[in-house]
Amino acid sequence: MTTHQGKSEKLIGILDSQNLVSYALPLDGQLINLNNLIGQKITLEHLGIIHCVACHRLINKAFQQGYCFPCTQKLAQCDLCIVRPERCHFHLGTCREPAWGQANCLQEHVVYLANSSGLKVGITRQKNILNKSRWIDQGATQALPILKVSSRRLSGLVEIILAQYVADKTNWRKMLKGEAEKINLPVLRDELFEQANPELEKLEIGFLDFLDSEEVLINYPVIKYPEKISSLSLDKTNLIEGVLMGVKGQYLIFESGVINARNFAGYQIKLST
Repeated sequence: MTTHQGKSEKLIGILDSQNLVSYALPLDGQLINLNNLIGQKITLEHLGIIHCVACHRLINKAFQQGYCFPCTQKLAQCDLCIVRPERCHFHLGTCREPAWGQANCLQEHVVYLANSSGLKVGITRQKNILNKSRWIDQGATQALPILKVSSRRLSGLVEIILAQYVADKTNWRKMLKGEAEKINLPVLRDELFEQANPELEKLEIGFLDFLDSEEVLINYPVIKYPEKISSLSLDKTNLIEGVLMGVKGQYLIFESGVINARNFAGYQIKLST
């Protein structure tokens, strides 16, 4: 038996030259290759210890995927505007951490179309386009950058306009049931711009740069998708075991169910094979 133990972090996914995602689970900085474990029986054991992913204090319960409650109240990265970017309030002088906001929100963002459980619109920072991490985390099989904008707030305002015509959320259960049916993203982009252009032209803050980008294709290491989605949690049981059937998005897929690895960031985990 081989065991690895340490504080867990979100899965790291890297797209290789064959458009296949190579996944690793970080445990105290050691990267455990998950692709090599697919098809094998593995055990995930929560050792009863949780540390905040930000301040590293010992906590009894994690919030917002790994933070202690005080950090959720004071860190800019935990503010509501992170999930609702159109509500960014940096320009009002009320950002919780102005230096963090300057480095992360007053930067170029990209609006994109993706296909995970179907067509959706989303936003991400420019750097996440280079490593494809945003799309990998969402389990997208196709992605296409369509607009570059000057700030996070502007990307959120654009997303609201486009979300009138296409979805802005992923159906994670549908995403985990198999590969999404292929769609023609460039054609859909052009149709979307035609529909939304009058409203986009009214935005006068920052710049809008319409992109003519290449589509990104992504494949995931899954040998079998579940017919029925059952959610597993280390908060309900300290031991999850079974044959690892694959990894997609941030989910480990077992025969018995799926678990979102991002939800146990900061947990002390023992992985055995």
